[in-house]
Amino acid sequence: MKPIHTAVIGGSGLYDIPGAEIIEELQISTPFGKTSDTITVISFEGQKAAFLPRHGKGHVFNPSEIPVRANIYALKTIGVNKIIAISAVGSLKEEIPPEDFVIPDQIIDRTKNRPSTFFENGIVGHISFGDPFCQALSKAIAEPLTNEMGKHFHAHGTYVCMEGPAFSTRAESNLYRNWGASVIGMTALPEAKLAREAEMCYTMIAMSTDYDCWRQNEESVTIDMIIGHMQKNTARVKQLLPKLLIAAEKTGDCPCRTSAATAIFTAKDKITPEAKERLSPLYGKYLG
Repeated sequence: MKPIHTAVIGGSGLYDIPGAEIIEELQISTPFGKTSDTITVISFEGQKAAFLPRHGKGHVFNPSEIPVRANIYALKTIGVNKIIAISAVGSLKEEIPPEDFVIPDQIIDRTKNRPSTFFENGIVGHISFGDPFCQALSKAIAEPLTNEMGKHFHAHGTYVCMEGPAFSTRAESNLYRNWGASVIGMTALPEAKLAREAEMCYTMIAMSTDYDCWRQNEESVTIDMIIGHMQKNTARVKQLLPKLLIAAEKTGDCPCRTSAATAIFTAKDKITPEAKERLSPLYGKYLG
């Protein structure tokens, strides 16, 4: 199979791509266990991509249970170097109503219990993460989103990643608003961080489903409310997907692709053989 360069990671409500031609289904074993589900290589209106439902088909993994390291590692092994992640989020700003889309450019990490690095157990590394989303890929997919959605698309914003699975308290929601955050979700991390460690371009389309719980004149967030908006969001992103994939394919090399070149701190002669073997698909070119 030829390398597949672009992957779509589907969030809540996006478990498959109806109408896509399925070219191949891949079950890839990794040192970090099984992926969330089978990776499907699809052709969608002439555009090829890998597709992986983040929570598994049927939504079987809660945000803290998602095997993110296995997902990123497996996508890397089939040649993926660009990821378009889709995520349902709550809005923390009046000007981002339900059913608006946001490409965030910053993250605030409020997670607690998630394995979040490949650099452990025999190898230590520290990547630069000042700009957690790939600026080139974000800019590329912003164009079709702007053309199709107009004022209902926002090209910048700060994403608060909370642990979940419960939604925020009002105090927490207002705290994040005071911090200037734009949206809140449960899945951008460690996904974005691991993609950077794996030298992959990563961007996210955050799809607003509700106003979280900060608006006192709004009813509290409910699953029925979220599902209603989520279904409309999912239908829209599926329609946009061919244009997003075309835009992604046009992007070239960027600093994300060499993000680990100077990240490894452990002396080569001190890196354990087990670590070298485990991480060869990620860092073999640096480990010798």
